[in-house]
Order: sequence, then C-alpha cells, then structure tokens
Amino acid sequence: MLNNGAIAWKTRCQPTVVLSTMESEYMALTDTTKELKWVRTLLAELGYSNRKSNEPTELYSDNQGAIALAKNPVSHSRAKHIDLRHHFVREAIQDRIIWVQYIPTVEMTADSPTKALGREKHEKCTTRMGMA
Repeated sequence: MLNNGAIAWKTRCQPTVVLSTMESEYMALTDTTKELKWVRTLLAELGYSNRKSNEPTELYSDNQGAIALAKNPVSHSRAKHIDLRHHFVREAIQDRIIWVQYIPTVEMTADSPTKALGREKHEKCTTRMGMA
C-alpha cells in the first residue's frame, strides 16, 4: 500500500508442493518480501521518502506458525525440508527491511483476489486496497 492504495499484487498457484499451510504462508511471505524489497528500491531511486529509510515495512500474515518461523532463525523440526531460498524473509527481518505482524483472518485484505468472498467482505477488502 502506498498513499492508501494498492500498488502491487499477484495471485498465482505456488510452483512448489508444500506439506502444510504454514509452509505455504511462509513461502508467500518470502515472495512478498522479494517484491517489497524491489518496490522500496524503486521508490528510493525515484526520490520518494514517506518514511525513514531504516524503518521496516510491515507485512501482515494470518498464519502464526509462518510468523514464528520467519522471526526465529533457529532450526524447526517441522521446517527442516524447506529450501534455503525461502529463508530470505529471515534476512529481511534481521536487516530491518520488513517486520511481520499477525492479523486475524477476518481482517486480511489480501483475501479478495484469492478467495470466494461474500459481497460485504469483498467490498471491505477492495475499499481497504483503495479500489472503491
């Protein structure tokens, strides 16, 4: 989000087979972190500065397991098989590029392009994205 409007979004099937919802959400956090790092670099090159450069950008997730895995760089028995490239999100947290926050599923704005929603929830999501 930038100036109360969504500037980047993507919906696709994950190319990797996952064994749990936590793993799927963790991989989505990694993909989002890569996109966010690119957008931050682009905005800096354009001279846009609405925040302090050392302030991390908040990412929201409704999966507490994925958040715990991202914030705690120790080895987890349930995540030993996750490819190292997906741990990019951990480095971004340590480098203060992002900070991952929990948000309840009912408040998740990103549900609009990924799930079949009722009219009220869909309108709430699109309004939050600045599309209404």
